[in-house]
Amino acid sequence: MSGQLQEMEIRDLSCDVFQVFQHATPLLSAGSAEKFNTMVIGWGGLGTLWGKAVCTVYVRPQRYTYEFMERENAFSVSVLPPECREALRVCGSESGRDVDKVKKCGLTPAFNALGAPYFEQAQLVLVCRKLYADDLRPEKFTDQSLDGRWYPEHDYHRMYAGEVVQVLKK
Repeated sequence: MSGQLQEMEIRDLSCDVFQVFQHATPLLSAGSAEKFNTMVIGWGGLGTLWGKAVCTVYVRPQRYTYEFMERENAFSVSVLPPECREALRVCGSESGRDVDKVKKCGLTPAFNALGAPYFEQAQLVLVCRKLYADDLRPEKFTDQSLDGRWYPEHDYHRMYAGEVVQVLKK
């Protein structure tokens, strides 16, 4: 998919949310133009909450992106096209603490009015303003097998709910 990202109304966005988070493996990015990080995510959701279009994402506390998510008021979810598979591999396997992933991947960062980083190569970008954050807790699992399967180290994700304030699409 070529061309420039164009802003569109959230109400006009039509996508298969299960494809976005299960198969497209988007990049979650947070920070500022001075310093930011990005990571591959496979867990997330899109829907309506508190009368707003919302994107939820999940980040473990040991991830470098976590500190940016905690500090900043906005984040983005960038869905890259299939030809960016190598960039996704790097962003999903290397830590931004150790390597400049964006430079290594050849991705071109851009920043919206809230300062949220995203990538010009994306075919879809959701820019979100943080509304809520909470940690997943073992006592809240109604299916205890999930706790044992996904959290043997007890490193529970923090869930972030963000209002989708800007949608960019090619």
